[in-house]
Amino acid sequence: MLTGFRYRLALTDEQAEQCQIYGDICRAVWNTGLEQRREAVSRWQRGHQLPYCGYHLQARQLAEAKTEETWLKDAPSHILQQTLKDLDTACRDHGTFTVRWRAKGRWKPSFRFPDSKWMSIQRLSRKWGRVKLPKLGWVRFRWSRAPKGTIRSATVSRDGEHWYVSLLCEDGQTTPEVHERPDSAVGVDRGVAVAVATSDGDLFDRVFQTPKEAERERRLRRRLCRQRKGSNNRARTKAALGKLTGRVRARRADFAAQTAHTLCAKNAVVVLEKLNTKNMTASAKGTTDAPGRGVRQKAGLNRAILSQGWYGFKLACQNAARRTGTQIVEVDPAYTSQTCHPCGHVASENRESQSIFRCGACGHTAHADVNAARNILARGWTSPSG
Repeated sequence: MLTGFRYRLALTDEQAEQCQIYGDICRAVWNTGLEQRREAVSRWQRGHQLPYCGYHLQARQLAEAKTEETWLKDAPSHILQQTLKDLDTACRDHGTFTVRWRAKGRWKPSFRFPDSKWMSIQRLSRKWGRVKLPKLGWVRFRWSRAPKGTIRSATVSRDGEHWYVSLLCEDGQTTPEVHERPDSAVGVDRGVAVAVATSDGDLFDRVFQTPKEAERERRLRRRLCRQRKGSNNRARTKAALGKLTGRVRARRADFAAQTAHTLCAKNAVVVLEKLNTKNMTASAKGTTDAPGRGVRQKAGLNRAILSQGWYGFKLACQNAARRTGTQIVEVDPAYTSQTCHPCGHVASENRESQSIFRCGACGHTAHADVNAARNILARGWTSPSG
């Protein structure tokens, strides 16, 4: 089983400059390759017969360009080839014209070393270790936990002011064929007021951003809008904003991982709603029904949805299920929050508030999210014992 181990690097000034150069060259290769693919698709749609612009063609062109362009020679060939492979996968999975450009101000520099035979790890002390990476040599990192298994690849990336290395290791474990509790299942409702509610009646929630942090973020964003692009003051503001939002992302990821582990360890089946978060958080601007109406309200709802990390929780469940043998099932979410679980009566009036559910037919009262989680469980799983 492949497992990732992420560590914070302590680069020297020379190594940090070298990593930044590698990241910039990979960004340029990505954008050039994407431009070639879009041009090839456009010409093919206009009736021109052209060879397929895929990874192998672009890899040959890259090798030829490295003999002519001096700036391409500054980066190792294998990390540029990995960039083209990532581009090929993205275009096949999402479509050539859906893949985004890697803009300088939006993209975080990253590159991957695919050959593990040139890598090695040593532990220096209780808190520090070092890893040998191609072209960079020995690089120190914080030893937060020991990597397990054989290294397959290493990805170097920058998040905020720090550089990180992610080691992809083969730990030798396999997914269990049968869960320890094969007759157990749980339905999960992802909400706004409560992040996760289960059909067992458990409520999992955490404050990802304190009120003071939210106010500081608003001040920083207002300051950023007033500052001139490319100025040193704007760079400092962006660094402070990235540091603040990075802490929030870390808390959200930690909550998702711990909650997913708890649910998958106890249940053989975890039933989730099949939610399209991208469409649910689309802006209300320009809608055909009522253009310009309810934009501020919809923006507030979008922020609340995104702040809970619904999609990240789904990915965390899928990752935790590999260790326990849990099956992740997704069901249609329609009317799960308006349906009474005991009698099946469906009405919008049943949900009195964000947390109170009271059936107008049978009088059943429950926590609204727990009632929805029980409906989700009923749609996605039936006990083998009946």
